[in-house]
Amino acid sequence: MDLTETTRKKNYVFQGKLLRVRQDEATLPDGKSCIREVVEHPGAVCVLCISEGKVALVRQFRYAAKRPLLELPAGKLERGEDIREAALRELEEETGLKAASAEHLFSMYPSAGYSDEIIHVFYALPAAAGSSHPDEGEFLETLYLPLGEALAMIGRGEIRDGKTIAALLYYKYLNS
Repeated sequence: MDLTETTRKKNYVFQGKLLRVRQDEATLPDGKSCIREVVEHPGAVCVLCISEGKVALVRQFRYAAKRPLLELPAGKLERGEDIREAALRELEEETGLKAASAEHLFSMYPSAGYSDEIIHVFYALPAAAGSSHPDEGEFLETLYLPLGEALAMIGRGEIRDGKTIAALLYYKYLNS
């Protein structure tokens, strides 16, 4: 069965610094017309960094959620940027940790129902510690929690960020 929906016309209704929003005219597999709303996002990276059994996490206020969230270091891709280099950059910017390498674990669509964003999740081992240097307007706190505690926090609903939950559970699954 062909499930493909075909875009007939893209109509941009908003273009910001980070996102673009479209209201497309599309054709469904049965030939009927529909409207699809899409948020275009440049993509992002997320880094699971564990050293001596502790996970590097950042706490930052997320305006859309109206609360601080505990997350793995992450950030958006710059146009044309290599995803591995972006992962190493974000880890250092947000935590001060420098890693010699980063291993790609998986890529995911966090909200495929309305966004084309893809998050590339990496695993890194720190090689050296330094000072964090977040982007302008980015305020965060770095924490190092035992892996078991971070996993327990998912179960208690204290870690609610989707990419962080996915990465930690993926790692646990691979290593159990």
